[in-house]
Formats: sequence, structure tokens, C-alpha cells
Amino acid sequence: MTGKTHLGVLEGSLRQASLSRAAARAVAGLAPEDFSVETLPNPGTLPLFNQDVMDAGMPESVSALLLALSRCNALLIVTPEYNWSVPGALKNAFDWVSRVQPGPLADKPVAIWSVSPGLLGGARVHESLRHILHSQDMRIMAKPEVQIAQAQTKIDVAAGRITDAGAEAFLRRQLAFFARFCHSMVAV
Repeated sequence: MTGKTHLGVLEGSLRQASLSRAAARAVAGLAPEDFSVETLPNPGTLPLFNQDVMDAGMPESVSALLLALSRCNALLIVTPEYNWSVPGALKNAFDWVSRVQPGPLADKPVAIWSVSPGLLGGARVHESLRHILHSQDMRIMAKPEVQIAQAQTKIDVAAGRITDAGAEAFLRRQLAFFARFCHSMVAV
């Protein structure tokens, strides 16, 4: 990739006042100039995947997500961990996207941020999410991993910003590293 990378930010939470949604909204203010940032339609806008629904015609909300994904050169997923795994709405979004051929996520670079009030920062969601991303032929940046632990002490949900200086510096470094990762990708 050369030039500016259009980064799509996909939120894993449905809740308006969630810590992960606030972190996702902070990305635009943290990202280096290498990125233009777009928050993608929330997975909560999509119906549950059902082949019968798809056979009747692609739902408008799914088409909107697919269009937004087509504009992106890279993806950042910011998500909580539900029961040691991927939130259902986020998994459902990938189920819809996976039915489109050619796959709109193939060869796109992707990074993951997990956000949690717990001590592990949602670390366990990374493994299950990587399985899904591999199935879509995405190029996953493995390190540095981002797990924002005890996020309620580091994120202002109402303002949608990171309040902890150490966390902010780390996220800025990770996004700069992700920008280099994206630029190192060879366009297919």
C-alpha cells in the first residue's frame, strides 16, 4: 500500500455507553496522519444471518456494511470479550460478510483491540477472533497486541477518549506500527 490508508473501525459492542465503543471513537484522534479513519456501521444494525433472508435479497443494513468495508484498505476491530470469545453481533457481521464473493476482507490488514473492565483486558477474544479473520484471508498484525485492562480507569466513555497517558501513548505507538504494517503489504 502506498499513500494514505483508509482505516475502518469496527466496534464489537452494541451498548452506546460501552468502554470498547468509546475506545473505538478515540481512534481518529490517536491515529497517525497515515490513516484516514471511518467508524463502520455497528454490527447491531444487522439482522441475524439466515440464508433464507439472504436468498430473498441482501438486507439494506448488510449492504451498507459491505459498502463501507469496500472503501477501507485496513480494519481495526475494537471489541469486548463475551464469555471468553467474540460478541455474537460481531460474529454475525462476519457471517454476513463471508457470504459475499469475492470476499471483501481478503488480503486486508487487520488489528485487534480488546477492551475490558477486567484484569485481562479481554485477552481471550483475540484467539477466537483470529480464527474468524483467518477464514476471511485477512492479514492479521499479531504484535503488539492491545488489551485495555481496567478500561473504566483509562477511558472517558462520555467523551470517547483515552484518559490514561500510558494507555494513550501505547495506543498511538500501536497505530503507528499498524500504519507501517499496512504500508508493507503488497497489493494483490
